[in-house]
Amino acid sequence: MAVDHDRLFKELITTFFEEFLLLFFPHVHEHIDFQHVSFLSEELFTDVTAGEKYRVDLLVETKLKGEDSLIIVHIENQSYVQPSFPERMFIYFSRLFEKYRKRMLPIAVFSYDSLRNEPSSFTLQFPFFDVLHFQFLTVELRKQNWRDYIRHDNPIAAALLSKMGYTESERIELKKQFLRMIVRMELDEAKQRLLIGFFETYVKLSDEEEQQLRNEVNEMETKEKEKVLELIISYEKKALEKGLKEGVERGLQQEKRQIAKKMLAKGYDVQTIHELTELSLEEIEKLK
Repeated sequence: MAVDHDRLFKELITTFFEEFLLLFFPHVHEHIDFQHVSFLSEELFTDVTAGEKYRVDLLVETKLKGEDSLIIVHIENQSYVQPSFPERMFIYFSRLFEKYRKRMLPIAVFSYDSLRNEPSSFTLQFPFFDVLHFQFLTVELRKQNWRDYIRHDNPIAAALLSKMGYTESERIELKKQFLRMIVRMELDEAKQRLLIGFFETYVKLSDEEEQQLRNEVNEMETKEKEKVLELIISYEKKALEKGLKEGVERGLQQEKRQIAKKMLAKGYDVQTIHELTELSLEEIEKLK
């Protein structure tokens, strides 16, 4: 099943908006009044020329400290390489400004795996005149050294280790440090689940790697050792329970289909079978 990268990033940054700015844009963070933060509804734009629709990832309405007027922070996650991305950021900016007529701060998060030098501006110019120089803030995750972030007690830093510049040989150490960060921050279960789900979407260890991870945690000489082990065991148990539940549900569905086939063979009508088995009418039709 395809990963909905934009949805994952939107959920992460919506939950930890202040922490996101603090980590990557501290000069912005110091000016924002986080007592006044609201997330605006999703915006959908149609590019008539290209025949495509684009959905703005995240719009946050807030204030600057000491000011009454509202501003909008637009955060866009870019999960694939797109040469025309700066132009798209400008189009978003212009259409959003046309609608809201507020000062806007555009931010792009580049989360794809390749290493590039992404521009942070879009210009329109002639040899004799510069018409436009539009700029936006950027963070290129793959260029970040993950080890620079493991001392941050910041949930955004923990989750985004999974998209930073690690090597294949560092995957086990990466997850171990991620778990240590989670333990240190003492988050509630819902936030823990969000961070772990995000991290494991992008960093999936094999069974052998998971066993090596557990062995290395057992050898840790820090005070976090027992809590990290508890966290591993807890989430392994939940994953097992989820797998068993899904297996039972799949088995139950199979049993219902077998019953439906027998009822069809005996001449029962589709509506009656639907009412007794709770299978969809479409699925019963396919069993004929």
